Amino acid sequence: MPYEVVTVKEAATKYFYIRDTERLDIVTLPSKYLMHKTRVRRSPNTIRRSAFAILYYLEYLEEKNMQITEIYGMPYDEQTEHFVNFLYWIKAGNHTKQESSPKNGTCNAYLKDVFRFYLFIEREYEQYGTLKVLSYNQIVAVNDVGVKRVLRNNAFHGYLKAEKSKGKSARQNEIVTVLQACTNCRDQLLLLLLAETGYRIGEILGIDYVKDIDYRNHVIRVYFREDNENDARAKNAEYRKAKISDDTFEFLMHYLSKYGKILQHQNYLFVNIMGSTKGKPLKVDSVYDMFDRMEKKTGIKLTPHMLRHYFANMRKKAGWRLELISQALGHKHLDTTIKYLDWIDEELVAASNEFYEKHASIFGAEKLLE
Repeated sequence: MPYEVVTVKEAATKYFYIRDTERLDIVTLPSKYLMHKTRVRRSPNTIRRSAFAILYYLEYLEEKNMQITEIYGMPYDEQTEHFVNFLYWIKAGNHTKQESSPKNGTCNAYLKDVFRFYLFIEREYEQYGTLKVLSYNQIVAVNDVGVKRVLRNNAFHGYLKAEKSKGKSARQNEIVTVLQACTNCRDQLLLLLLAETGYRIGEILGIDYVKDIDYRNHVIRVYFREDNENDARAKNAEYRKAKISDDTFEFLMHYLSKYGKILQHQNYLFVNIMGSTKGKPLKVDSVYDMFDRMEKKTGIKLTPHMLRHYFANMRKKAGWRLELISQALGHKHLDTTIKYLDWIDEELVAASNEFYEKHASIFGAEKLLE
């Protein structure tokens, strides 16, 4: 591969660069963009994803014998064709040299990262102008009372049609089975907290058992921190709190007692409990490794995200308002929350029946038959 992503850690901050593997030089424009994302405090995982998206794009340009800034001089149609071809290049698996084909949504995400990179170039270097495919068509619409509204339409329409995917929710019996299959109480507590709080895995792994747990009220809080040793972060720089059940709280106290000697040397709730990294904060990759082991052992596939879906659907069944579920999950938009919920046809019909029983003859249709 002609390029590689290089990670350098200074104190608690990770820096990402793209390097030419032949000349061993740092590629200036992409690396400057990645440095910018670090300075505006994007999460390391987000910056890493952007780094690889740009790396793939550089490899695509290398095959075409083109430079990043050449694209600005292309006519609109050629620019569109260029980026559409990049999408299909990704779709064909050329970026990883593997036969497996990524999903359309993944391909689109890579291109959107590349577009963000180009927008950064445009702001930093005005002499390059702007990409024509990122320009906006503007239409000024005026409503009945004379209020003007500007409607913008992005000029690029070449994205691949994203697959309609609905996140799967874990089931209670599956959670119980996996809990029983766990070989230590740390993994069991992790599962319990994911299911009872609806927190993201990054939020769970960032919990400080000294500062973030209200032991009197059985409440666990999450805060946005940038200096977590395991790179765990609360998304959207937010603060939330969640109450756990009495049973899970008692299990939490059992865990703290059992691993007290390990935990006393730092403040992270979840740590490695054996091996050379014993006592170090647990990382996301280790959690997914645990879920993989449990799947091989039980035949049940669970993920932290499936447990978030479980949390949302159990609260819906309990009668929580959509806004309350959305707040508990830390969503910015209700549309995101709706995608988590399993609305089945029978529920919709039952809800409609209940509505019409309470609101019969809304339009007086029966009088039309007289």
